[in-house]
Amino acid sequence: ASNVSMNEEEADRTRIMQALEKVGAGPMLSRLEKGIDEPVVEKGAAFSSGERQLIAFARTLYSDPKILILDEATSHIDTETEEIIQHAMEVVKEGRTTFIIAHRLSTIQNADQILVLDQGRIIEHGKHEELVARGGVYAQMHEIQAKV
Repeated sequence: ASNVSMNEEEADRTRIMQALEKVGAGPMLSRLEKGIDEPVVEKGAAFSSGERQLIAFARTLYSDPKILILDEATSHIDTETEEIIQHAMEVVKEGRTTFIIAHRLSTIQNADQILVLDQGRIIEHGKHEELVARGGVYAQMHEIQAKV
């Protein structure tokens, strides 16, 4: 619980559980002997990278920031876990301004606005469908990633 509430003295356990459930961390919790009270070792080493990401998303829901910055939220995870993370991202983005930094384009396909940077400069912007239709750098990256 303290990992989600960031050691808040009077943490609301109900809100913590709701946040964890909303991001899809229920299965992870059910396998922990002490549930949300399971001690977390140094840097969450007992959890997979996807599970650590879900805990971070639950922390986001619990703290409820107005602006959120996600940096490579789906890097270093397998395809199955990516689906869970994608769902969790949709949950945490709701009702807040969110900036997502990503190389894996599947992470940003539903964004309201995509900015394509090259050497620190915006070279393209628009929605996913628009950028693919233009045939520019984004479309090339999308084509390469679709083959993988």
